Amino acid sequence: MKHNQLKQALRRGESAVGTFVKFCDPASVEILALAGFDFFVLDTEHVGMDRQELLHILRAAEAGGITPVVRVKENDQVEILQNLDFGYAGIQAPNVDTAEQAAALVRSVKYTPLGNRGLSPSVRACRYGVMPVREYTETANRETLVVSHCETLECVNNLDAILQVDGIDVIFIGPMDLSQSLGMPGETGSREVRECIAAISKKVLDSGRILGTTAATPEAAKNLIAQGVQYILLGSDQSMMYKWGKSAVDVIRGDT
Repeated sequence: MKHNQLKQALRRGESAVGTFVKFCDPASVEILALAGFDFFVLDTEHVGMDRQELLHILRAAEAGGITPVVRVKENDQVEILQNLDFGYAGIQAPNVDTAEQAAALVRSVKYTPLGNRGLSPSVRACRYGVMPVREYTETANRETLVVSHCETLECVNNLDAILQVDGIDVIFIGPMDLSQSLGMPGETGSREVRECIAAISKKVLDSGRILGTTAATPEAAKNLIAQGVQYILLGSDQSMMYKWGKSAVDVIRGDT
């Protein structure tokens, strides 16, 4: 477990730009690092990956100097444990809808006395047992980033209580799932969804917690930063490939 540059930057009030990684090839992460992204979120919720792929992507991130966060499949103790034991710098958990679920998330991430994460000094995160155990657990408790999704009407209704839970670093608004929960799937630009996002954002920022969400374009990301959003995910590796490729081909063929 190393010093978490992303978490420290966020605590200093800086904004960080990342993207979702959906390709299983570690080259994707190497390229994102070369492009200058601060971090990425490996999306294991929506993409099937085996454990070796998780590990290879993590090694590529460390070599490139980009902070690796993983979106786990679910807010499950063993799922979180196994990802963190590899050495990921943060956990992004979907479907955290109540204060009880938020507290369970923190307990799964933290070692005693802050949580009940299972301890095995032989794991990669502890440098295969080379790092002193006490130093490792204290570092992990301090440096691991905890990102909790707010993407359902239930979460919105429970947000005041969730914001009282110690140990949550970032509240992440998921616009697409939120639109579905509000009964208008995909209509993220609708008045109802925009008003809901604004209400969430105000509560999170007023609480002093870090606010995160997605941005469809660089211009949208800049607008979010101006509004106080610090943790920004700009599309995904897949969407970037498609958008650039499509725009280039359209220009070549004279379609634009």
